Parts: sequence; structure tokens; C-alpha cells
Amino acid sequence: MKAFAQLNKGDNVECPVCRCHYSKFLPYGRIARANALCPNCLALERHRLMWLYLQEQTGFFKEKLKVLHIAPEHCFIDLFEVLPNLEYITGDIESPLAKVKMDVHKIPFPDNTFDVVFCNHVLEHVEDDLKACAEFNRVLKPTGWGILQSPVYKLEKTLEDNSITDPAERERLFGQRDHVRKFGLDYAERLRKSGLIIEENQFVKEIPEEKVKRFALAPEEVLFVCKKGTTL
Repeated sequence: MKAFAQLNKGDNVECPVCRCHYSKFLPYGRIARANALCPNCLALERHRLMWLYLQEQTGFFKEKLKVLHIAPEHCFIDLFEVLPNLEYITGDIESPLAKVKMDVHKIPFPDNTFDVVFCNHVLEHVEDDLKACAEFNRVLKPTGWGILQSPVYKLEKTLEDNSITDPAERERLFGQRDHVRKFGLDYAERLRKSGLIIEENQFVKEIPEEKVKRFALAPEEVLFVCKKGTTL
């Protein structure tokens, strides 16, 4: 990564997370996307968009907030950890980066504990995505909110079959061996069944075109912003 950064000095693109500048970002993905990965902090398009949203549309960096971050992303964890306004708790069932070992199907915190919950690119891996979301809803305070990103495909309905356990068949159907479903365009509607209020936020379309290009954002990316709803 450091060698790439040295060879790729420039000012065509900028990572809003770490503020580094390059002539271009690294390609990334199973089918490689050009200009995707920041070689310094490893932020991808979705991380850069989320950072800008938090910065411009929320009080995340200023308000006193208790935050639960499931499977914290490498590009965020150290930066969020040092924010003096946050009580920042990270959780994961196996990652050594997380403070608390937890199963998202049974979060070990009382009702109405957190102001903010982040859970990105996790729900396609878990046994019961709706149970996990019901847990997020339970532990959010009445004014709580969160961001729940997952890969969403151009399918009318989410593809799911719990009987498929063969890793190769999971990869063929769901995109990765450790995925248990492939979310379709019903993603938001599906998660609402948990009791959460889900907004399909089009913040990226509010960003000037020159910034979308400079930060190398995905111009069609939707942010799935949740708020506490009815507790089932």
C-alpha cells in the first residue's frame, strides 16, 4: 500500500476520511472496481459516503452520543475511538478489533441504551437478519438512529435459502461463500418488518458532481438510515 501511495502521488482524488490525496485510488472487488480503495485508510466508496453523511447531515462528531458499532470497519475504528464526544462500543462475534464479543441476534445491552447503531455489510452473513434488526431496534433510544448498509442487487426480492450450506453453492447464488442471502430491491421493506423505521436516503445526489468525482463516490449508492420504531 505504501509503495502504491508513493507511486501514485497526485491530487485528482481525495479521501474525506483520512484526507490523503492521490492521482487515483486502488481498484477493489471480486470484479474489480477502478478507483475504489484508499491505500492509506482502506476506505471504499461506501465508507467515504458514510463519512460525508455523518459530517454534513448529523451531529455525530459534536453531540454526546453512545454508539454501538457492529463489525467496525478498519477505516473508522481508530478515528471514532478518539472522538471525545462519543462513548464508542464495538461488537463482533469473532473479530479481535471489537471490544465486546457479541451475537447480533442477542445483543448484551438493555433496552434503550444507544443513540446510534452502525452495522454495515453484516446482515448478509447472519442467520436471521430480521432478528438482528429487532435487536438494534430494542437497544436504540427513542431518538436513536443508525446506518445499516448491505450489498443490494437488482433483484425484485431477496434471495434466501437456509437449506444451502455448501460454500461453493453459496458463492454461486449469494456472491460469497460466507453469505447466507442476496438482498434485493426489497431490502428496506424487508428490514422494516423488524420494527425499525428505514429510510432509503439519497444523500449522494445532494453532493455536487465535482465532489462526487473527487471523493470517488458511487453516484447511485443509497444510504439505509434507520430510526427506532415499534418494538415487536
